Amino acid sequence: MALTSTPEQPLPVRTVARAIGDWINRLGRVWVEGQLTEIVRRPGLATVFLTLRDPVADVSLRLTCPRAVCDAVGSALTDGARVVVQGKPSFHPARGTLALAVTEIRPIGTGILLARLEQLRGMLAAEGLFAASRKRRPPFLPRAVGLITGRASAAERDVVMNARRRWPAVRIVSREVAVQGPLAVGQIIDALRELDGVPEVDVIVIARGGGSLEDLLPFSDEALVRAVAAATTPVVSAIGHEQDTPLLDFVADVRASTPTDAAKRVVPDVAEQLALVTTLRGRARRSVEQRLDREERWLADLRGRPALAAPGRELDRHDEYVRALRSRGRRCVLHQLERADQELAHALAQLHALSPAATLDRGYALVRRVADGSIVRDPAQATPGDALTVRVAGGSFPATVDSPPAGARTQTGTTT
Repeated sequence: MALTSTPEQPLPVRTVARAIGDWINRLGRVWVEGQLTEIVRRPGLATVFLTLRDPVADVSLRLTCPRAVCDAVGSALTDGARVVVQGKPSFHPARGTLALAVTEIRPIGTGILLARLEQLRGMLAAEGLFAASRKRRPPFLPRAVGLITGRASAAERDVVMNARRRWPAVRIVSREVAVQGPLAVGQIIDALRELDGVPEVDVIVIARGGGSLEDLLPFSDEALVRAVAAATTPVVSAIGHEQDTPLLDFVADVRASTPTDAAKRVVPDVAEQLALVTTLRGRARRSVEQRLDREERWLADLRGRPALAAPGRELDRHDEYVRALRSRGRRCVLHQLERADQELAHALAQLHALSPAATLDRGYALVRRVADGSIVRDPAQATPGDALTVRVAGGSFPATVDSPPAGARTQTGTTT
């Protein structure tokens, strides 16, 4: 039933507190699972005060438990223990606080814890948080290494000493946190986010020594696993020993079997790198020397060939060849000239035989009329008084028709 009130008629605190108490008291008994923190046993007091924390969310609930119930649990009732409690919610009007009045506490056994961790691992794997495709390789030589570990712990000493032994100039940015108990998850997540925001930190190592399953439970916390998956900087998990496999190992970019192994994985060994450089330099030197030896043998082989061993001999051979070609060319040219001379002489003889001068040499004469230069071929062409030019073998002389030539049919006369 809702309470009725107005600014003019407000309800007193006791009425509201009593109504809240009545509503909560109507709730039945419930079983609740969580992680115990802040266990307070006051001497002479029959009630033990505890806090039950949700391991995934930042939510806690106050518990009140009879001392006898807590003593019945024995040594399993420790800070950070995972338990299942039965109780009834109750509201204390005098203090205005809500608490769970516990009547039974049952520690969660190892088998149950492992089964629940396996169930959580399957769920996270189905989401792809453990996929190999999302894992990143840390840089070969990081500018700075972020280290999240316990205060003055052996894990911190192992990581720092081995990293500096391998690479003395390495820079390590440490964050000391609780590595077990109810505060561990929150502090580790805060340190992870802080180091993830430092630009110089190229890799983050989360390290802890060995321990029981309960001690390593914070490193299987769902909130921590999701925080590591969301980090932009590569994360190396170095939790416990080789046989310890918290869920952090599956989501981390690199899983180291021990903190010492983590140091080997984040920084190179300067001695190994120097030895590698020496080996590579020797290999390069041998390769160059082999190449030079091969080229020297090739040059020696070239120099041993006749063309390079006695270059003058080849020049002499070519000189003889050129001389032979020149002699052959000269002979061909002379032969062609002789043939041309013979052909020219033959042509000249033919030309001389056919020449009018040769006919004149045999006693013939060539008569031309002076008036028009025409050749007189018939006596009828000449008339008395015509001026003629008579050409004989020895030269030309003039003549005049005096009378008609003998044998002319129409004219008579003499020539002089």
